[in-house]
Amino acid sequence: MRTTPDRIRHALSFEIIGLLLSTPLAAWVFNHGIFEIGVVGAVTSVVATAWNYLYNLMFDHAMQRRRGTTQKTPLIRVLHSVLFELGLLVMLLPFISWYLGTDLISAFVMDISYSIFYVCYAFVFNWAYDRAFPLPEWEMEASKTKKAEA
Repeated sequence: MRTTPDRIRHALSFEIIGLLLSTPLAAWVFNHGIFEIGVVGAVTSVVATAWNYLYNLMFDHAMQRRRGTTQKTPLIRVLHSVLFELGLLVMLLPFISWYLGTDLISAFVMDISYSIFYVCYAFVFNWAYDRAFPLPEWEMEASKTKKAEA
């Protein structure tokens, strides 16, 4: 399993890169000022960072119990990303509606748009992160698989 410092590096790098990509895009798409979207992005980032840490910890424990490993298949990565975004959607919808002064439907459309962006981004980011910072157990499993195939 990942260590606490590794989980913190993961969560912070995920949010910083995500903010840099999503804020200008959302300001343009939703026709709000960059400052307004920046505030929504910053609050979302804080909530998402805390959720990211907790969610990944819970997900890894569940995987360890059910599968005996934390290595994710492509299908598990999709499930991981979608469940993360659904949890975040439920937490953020009231704030977005209140802060931007929109009705819940408009806030929902905005939040869903963010979610679609972040599901795709999370899938790519997490896969890249796992490749950049693999766990030793994964390297051992890969080595065993290669030996078994030979």
